[in-house]
Amino acid sequence: MREVISTLSQMLKNKEISSAELTEKYISVIESDNKIYNAYVSETFDKARSQAKAADEMIANGSATALTGIPMTLKDNICSDGDLTTCASKILSGFRPYYDSTVWTKLKGQGAVMLGKTNMDEFAMGSTSETSVYGAPLNPRNTEHVTGGSSGGGAAAVCANMAAYALGSDTGGSVRQPASFCGIMGLKPTYGAVSRYGLIAYGSSLDQIGVLANSVKDTAVVFDAISGVDPHDQTSVDFDFGDIANSLGQKDVKGLKIGVAKEYFDGINGEIKDAIDSAIKFYEANGAEIVDISLPVLKQALPVYYIIACAEASSNLGRYDGIRYGYRPESFNDVEEMILKTRTEGFGDEVKRRIMLGTYVLSSGYYDAYYKKACLLRENLIADFEDIFNECDVLIAPTAPNTAFKLNFNSASPVEMYLSDIATVPINITGVPAISVPVGTDGSGLPIGMQIIGKKFSEKTILDAAYFYEKNADCGVEDFKGGVVL
Repeated sequence: MREVISTLSQMLKNKEISSAELTEKYISVIESDNKIYNAYVSETFDKARSQAKAADEMIANGSATALTGIPMTLKDNICSDGDLTTCASKILSGFRPYYDSTVWTKLKGQGAVMLGKTNMDEFAMGSTSETSVYGAPLNPRNTEHVTGGSSGGGAAAVCANMAAYALGSDTGGSVRQPASFCGIMGLKPTYGAVSRYGLIAYGSSLDQIGVLANSVKDTAVVFDAISGVDPHDQTSVDFDFGDIANSLGQKDVKGLKIGVAKEYFDGINGEIKDAIDSAIKFYEANGAEIVDISLPVLKQALPVYYIIACAEASSNLGRYDGIRYGYRPESFNDVEEMILKTRTEGFGDEVKRRIMLGTYVLSSGYYDAYYKKACLLRENLIADFEDIFNECDVLIAPTAPNTAFKLNFNSASPVEMYLSDIATVPINITGVPAISVPVGTDGSGLPIGMQIIGKKFSEKTILDAAYFYEKNADCGVEDFKGGVVL
């Protein structure tokens, strides 16, 4: 896969192009191609031009980093001071935060250039990005198919070369699944490895900001820049990851113990299973040890996830009442009616569904039967994953049980959509890191993704394993032709 960030960074340092010129190229592509893909929901072109000018000055005075002058994008639920940030929801129409998220503060300090905010499922609730108030983003690999969700706009922007990389959020697979559907890399870090300050909350114990990029090296460069403890986020952890990006490729996979859990392959599409089996055989042929394991607790992951996620959503979304910011109805008789109308008119159907589910499982008489039991089962999942990583270094699994759905999938049964998260949600429940890597295509040419999963804070291990595959195996997914190609 093409190393976009590394290539552009070298061109900038060699004075082959300026950041100002590069930024104009990206802006031009967005203005022409976003009409096709609907990846961006708002643009920050004027700010991007100013940031590009400042980046050129950093390059000139020798203070540039690998991300200086590189155009990128943020998901529409990651705050940046003064920029429209709506979570793709009517209820936050017109909302402009008055502060920067920590991840954007870090990237801005390194001279990053932000092009705008990308499309998503409303409040990150969905697996296709079709719940967006702006309409669905389209998959650049085949515009009759969805991008996945909820970070679908960011995945489309990176795939179609409308941004060098994107930051998204991953609550139950929302970075990894769209990465799989669009044939790019998607990293969900360890819970606490990256600050959530400035990420508009969906499920606070599950949410994690992640990276969408074209290559493993690009992914590592961005992760190195945004990871670290943050006093604004008490769940963030002080862990020294080292310089992962510059240590990639220093060792092979000989002796690496790769766990394969049969439960991860139950109900998986045959073409996906075959592609991942081929990848496992590739690792084994190159000296990795394959360890067959059993994780029967995986069958409980999906109901555990949806109970906890919906419960936390019902609490987090209680702040949207029309009083302080965002959408407010034009007419109402009293405060109670104003709040009722605000939420009725402002939230979409899927968000309402999850709020009601969450309120139900937290209500008196049902708390013990549902929410408390889900939390206990979550502890079992965490313990079982810890035990598994005593037997192996990484797990390999499908990213999704299917390739990209046809458009309007979201109009079908919500339960069917929820089942599409079956392979990704255990990672958020347990707080471990995982990266989705392209490993082939199905008969229709749609990309297939494979997860490489590690124990907590083992980002270096999973990125090393992904890098070895990327550099030495034919993933069968071609670089997208179009957009900014240098």
